[in-house]
Amino acid sequence: MKRRSSALVLAAALSIGTLGAVAAPAEAATTYKNCTELNKVYKHGVGLPGARDKVRGKTKPVTNFTKNKAVYNANKKSDRDKDGIACEKR
Repeated sequence: MKRRSSALVLAAALSIGTLGAVAAPAEAATTYKNCTELNKVYKHGVGLPGARDKVRGKTKPVTNFTKNKAVYNANKKSDRDKDGIACEKR
């Protein structure tokens, strides 16, 4: 019986902890003036999860950009080639 009540207390504690994490408000995404400003914070650009860099010829695509949907959407104007990555930089 003691073992079962300990498990219930642990389960309740875990569920309360996860609810607190979910209820935290999301931070507003920053809109940057241009790619120079964005690249100071996100060195290789910022893109949507699953985005792939468009390249021509033998150039290798950028794969180490930050994946963040909110920041990308706030700076979508800086994605000139419309590949889902804003201000990609090698």
